[in-house]
Amino acid sequence: MKLAMIGLGRMGMNMARRLLRGGHDVVAYNRSPEQTRQLAEEDGAATAFSIQEVVQQLPAPRLVWLMLPAGEAVDQHISKFSEILDEGDILIDGGNTYYKDDIRRSEALLEKHIGYVDVGTSGGIWGLTEGYCLMIGGEKKHFDRLEPVFQTLAPAEGYLYCGPSGAGHFVKMVHNGIEYGLMQAYGEGFEILEASAYRDHFDYQQIAHLWNQGSVVRSWLLELLEPAFAKDPRLTDIQGYVEDSGEGRWTLQQAIETDVPAEVIALSLMRRFRSRQENTFTDRVLAALRREFGGHAVKTSP
Repeated sequence: MKLAMIGLGRMGMNMARRLLRGGHDVVAYNRSPEQTRQLAEEDGAATAFSIQEVVQQLPAPRLVWLMLPAGEAVDQHISKFSEILDEGDILIDGGNTYYKDDIRRSEALLEKHIGYVDVGTSGGIWGLTEGYCLMIGGEKKHFDRLEPVFQTLAPAEGYLYCGPSGAGHFVKMVHNGIEYGLMQAYGEGFEILEASAYRDHFDYQQIAHLWNQGSVVRSWLLELLEPAFAKDPRLTDIQGYVEDSGEGRWTLQQAIETDVPAEVIALSLMRRFRSRQENTFTDRVLAALRREFGGHAVKTSP
């Protein structure tokens, strides 16, 4: 199949490469042209340096896959493409979009008879070789049309039609909320090991490897800790500053809207916020209160 890949960042570039190596024709477009030229030279992609050139190079019905930062950038590109695409063409958003934005966008595009498919994509930088886990929402007929693309991008049994517009990104949102909780549990577990009297005997790379050999806590995330500890056994070269890309917040917001208790995800998100602060006012209030009601010692500022 022939389709366009819009956005050649860490995910988009490798997804385009996997499609090209799987026998598809890809028209590549990126805001900065260096990545476009690189993909053409290394993997044989067709190049486009404007959205008009993208549309001109695609046969009808056109397939345009967006791999862009969620939010305004996606809205801007959808608006531009909707003005020059024809009835029956399909826009696919494979980024980390909020599912309610999918519903809004699909309704607006439906008025122009342009299809819209949301694809929650997981796989990170390993997706090129291992494949991408794809969670797909939109009209079933559009899913059927795009299935050869999904088959190439995903590993065996690695893609699923989840339901109407927004369903794909909804499943991906919850997937990432679960990821927050898993990562937090691993972090806390290794911190307990590090704080123990046995710490000098522990090799965390070996422990991570051990726990992946038949243990009930084995996972790909734990596999990724092995090379991390191999490079830096006590992780002294990095700071414990943890960003979030939005999905944990959206998952927690959804839990609140539907009265679902999600204590682990909520606490893991709050812990990420905490990682970005030093000497917080909250902690100073707690220390002051302990001093006032119990005469407990406090540490003074330097």
